[in-house]
Formats: sequence, structure tokens, C-alpha cells
Amino acid sequence: MWAVVVVNSNEESCSRSRMTAPWSEPFTRFAALFEQAKQAQPKDPNAMSLATVDANGRPSVRIVLMKDFDEQGFVFYTNHASRKGREALETKVAALNFHWPAMDMQVRIEGGLSVVSNAEADTYFASRPRESQLGAWASLQSQVLPSRNVLEQRLADLTKQYEGQAVPRPPHWSGFRLAPDRLEFWKAHPFRLHWREVYERSGNGWTKSELFP
Repeated sequence: MWAVVVVNSNEESCSRSRMTAPWSEPFTRFAALFEQAKQAQPKDPNAMSLATVDANGRPSVRIVLMKDFDEQGFVFYTNHASRKGREALETKVAALNFHWPAMDMQVRIEGGLSVVSNAEADTYFASRPRESQLGAWASLQSQVLPSRNVLEQRLADLTKQYEGQAVPRPPHWSGFRLAPDRLEFWKAHPFRLHWREVYERSGNGWTKSELFP
């Protein structure tokens, strides 16, 4: 792990942060850094770039929010009919990148995708604000929108339809879990001589290496 001091990124004391303890696996290490990130930049510390690829090898990337993580992987939710949903179902691989500027750190993650259980998706959907639940039904995500009025009318119709009752989870809306086989921890250092450590899955464990910057 790197000792992270949240100061101006130009200050030498931050840029000279060094490894202070070994980690044999990446999840405990990520959990510790994520706790620091929540303190260092309270606005969406769980924001991550999600890169997917279609069957022709064409990549696409966007920011999504991580909603859960453990040793099984990193979870995000989406409309499965959206571009990212279709590509995730089609190729079943993706990459993530967390960037925490206040800490001069990145974490890069690659691995395979699987759909979360219905029970897990139902529990998370039930925790969302009602407006977000209705929005999951109203939005034909990634399809062409003729005008904003069309979306607003769909939302109004659904609000009326579910008035006085719970909003069920749409069958096309669920989560994906990325089970990592590679994680890289990146820490800025002066003159672009950054610290880079990578964990790669090996059998039931992990191998750890340092990389040239």
C-alpha cells in the first residue's frame, strides 16, 4: 500500500509517497484506499470509467457508479438494452478505472462480467429513489429520443400507472459484477516516474509485480 497524504498534488511530500506495507491480495488494499478516497473527495468517490467492447472489437467508455464490491467483484447497474448492457451481455468482458485526483491515484481493473442474481438486483432497485425507479421504466436507454417531450410524457404516464403502489424492477434492468483477473494500483510520482503495481490472478491466488512507469 502507499501512504496517501491528501495535500496539494504539487507538493513534494505527496508525490514522494511510498509503499509502506505489502499486500498479498488486492481487495483489502482496494477497500483501504476506497475509505481514504471517501474522505479525500466526498463527491462520487465510487465513480469509475467502464469500458466495454462489442463483438467487432469496437470499444466504448463512460462513467458509472460502483454500487458494491467484495472479493467476488465490482457491481454496477444499468439497462441491459443500453449500449453498455448489450455489449456486456455479448462479450462478457470489461475494464474499470477509478481516478482519485485528490490522492493522485488510479486503480485499473479488468475481468469477466456476469449478471447479478434477481434477489440482489431487486434489493438494490428497492433502495433507489422512487423517481429513479420510474426513470428506469421511462428511459429507452441508448435509443434515439425524438424530443424531450417524449421522455417526459412516458415518465408522466408511468407515474400515474404506479400511483399508490410500489414500482417493480423492470425485467431489462439489473446489475453486472466484474470479477477481476487483473488490478493495477497507480500512484503519481515526480517526472512521470510513477509507482505501478499489478495483481494478476493465478490459480486460487494472486501474483504481484511492479511495472515500469
